[in-house]
Parts: sequence; C-alpha cells; structure tokens
Amino acid sequence: MNQLTKLSLSAVFLSTSALAQQPTLNVYTYSSFASEYGPAKQLEANFEKTCQCDLRFLPFDDGITMFNRVRLEGKKTKADVVLGIDSFLKDEAEKAGLFTAHELSLDSIAIPTENWKSEVFYPFDYGEYAFIYNKEKLKNPPTSMKALIERDDLRVIYQDPRTSTVGRGLLMWVNALYGEQGEQAVAERWAALSKHTVTVGKGWSETYGAYLKGEADLALSYTTSPLYHQWYENDDKNVAAIFDDGHLVQVEYGAIMQSSKQKALAQKFLQFLTTPESQKIIAKANIMHPVIAEEVDPLLSAQPKTKTLTNFAMPSSEQVRQWLNIWQKAITQ
Repeated sequence: MNQLTKLSLSAVFLSTSALAQQPTLNVYTYSSFASEYGPAKQLEANFEKTCQCDLRFLPFDDGITMFNRVRLEGKKTKADVVLGIDSFLKDEAEKAGLFTAHELSLDSIAIPTENWKSEVFYPFDYGEYAFIYNKEKLKNPPTSMKALIERDDLRVIYQDPRTSTVGRGLLMWVNALYGEQGEQAVAERWAALSKHTVTVGKGWSETYGAYLKGEADLALSYTTSPLYHQWYENDDKNVAAIFDDGHLVQVEYGAIMQSSKQKALAQKFLQFLTTPESQKIIAKANIMHPVIAEEVDPLLSAQPKTKTLTNFAMPSSEQVRQWLNIWQKAITQ
C-alpha cells in the first residue's frame, strides 16, 4: 500500500469517526415546514455549520398529528424538539408533562397579541387566520365571518380541527366571535357553513392545494399566504379576505422534550430559530410573520392591517373537546 493510499484511508477513517461522534438532534415538525419548499432544509444547513451535530427533521401531516405521536410515544420518543405546537394546543401540550422549560430570554420577541409568553414553549413565527380567495374570480368577497357563514353562494374549504392546527384555529375563531351567544348559536353557525363547505380536509397542504385547483372559492389559511404567490410566482390575484369582525392570531412554538439527552443542543437550536437570518428564512419559506421586530422583507411589512381578537381567552382542554363535539354534531346533521 503506497503512502498516498494510506493517507487517503486515514482521512476517510477520521472523517467517519468524527461523524460518528457528532450528536444527533431529532426535530419533529409538520410536513409543510420540512417540505422541499419549507424552511427546514436551509435551517438545517445553517445550524449544522455551527453545532457540530446532525440535525434531522422528522415530518408529520400536521401539528396535532405530531403532538399525538409524541404523546403516544411518551418517554420513548425519538424527538428532542417539537416544532409546531401552537397557541391553541400549548395548554393541552403542557399538561401532558412531556416538555421541559426552555430557559431562554423572550426580550427580543415582539408578537402583537396577548398571552403568548410561556416558560416551556418558545415562539418562532405567527400569523392571522384568514380565508384566501382569487380576486379575479370572486368579485364580491365576504367582509366578515358572518357573511362567510351565511352566503351559500360561496364554496368554502377548511381543515379538520381534530387533526389540523389551522382547522383548530377556525374552531377557536368561531367560538371567539359567537361563544357568548351560547352553544346553540355556535352550532347553528357551523351547520350553516357546512351547507356550502366543499370539504373538510385533514391538513393545510391538502386543502390549500384543492383551492388552487379551483375546487373552492375560499380556503382557510393566513393573511400572509398571498405573499407566497407574490414572492415565488409574481402573482397577486390570491388575496386574504379581511373581516371587520376580527381575525385570530396563531403563534407557533418549539419545545424541548423532557426525555431528550440533548437538552443543551435543543436549547441552542430554539435560540437559533429567532436569529435575524433564521427568521428571514422562516418568514419567506413558511410564509408567516417573524417574531422579532427587525424587518425581513418589505412586502411582509406592507401587509394590510387587520383587526385582531387580542383578548380571546384560551379554553381548557375540556372546553375544546366540548367545542369539537358541537362542531362534529352540527356538520353531520
């Protein structure tokens, strides 16, 4: 064996040995975050430049599906971090006792709603729920949730609140607007909406894709969703219907598993998500608002201002189950 061959084999051995010694950080998230066009790939490359680790994103259909998986796996889960627990799932998630405190400062975080702070869940983006429509096809869009529900000339598509965090958001939104009128009033709204709902899909990707194919006039998404079409398709015909009775804000969080053996690395990763560069990647690939005050793109800063329901009180897990039952009975009658 010549000297050059020996040196080459030594380099391969050393490289393989170094890789074997690197810690692995497993991150559970939802499918669109880890998709070809999502932010995961860029975040992975950037984080691995500094962490001397192997960062792995493991996707699930939606945030609720992801949470149900870690709840089922318990202490045996492979996850070190979960990304995609949202405002309306975090209380239930915290009560599951699976997550540990992030111990990170929230001083740089700026989110225009109340009750977002948590010692366990660390925010990485936020958005306002909205229904998206094609302004060239729909000339008279609804200007309120009331109009959306009552106008049976509109074909609507949204996500199942049992499996989708976006669908869960609509559950909260409708109850935020009509809950004080009583359960019967809420049930009547769901029943009215069901008469012109094309389908209730499992997740966001499925339903938004169906809308883009022309299967519905409006699809539940976010006020920021039209930016995808502007940034990547130079197309401004898909816009958000702005409701004068208010929009609900969803904050998305990351959390560290109590069972993780990589807690310090997980903490470093969560903090990395709120650096200016990471926030720009998340905002432009996940099509959501950044949680830091620094501007990441002029189009994002120029988004139309919406009335937000800032004082919405988070319901208990039992209340959510009750709202789900009301929804399910109303749409199946």
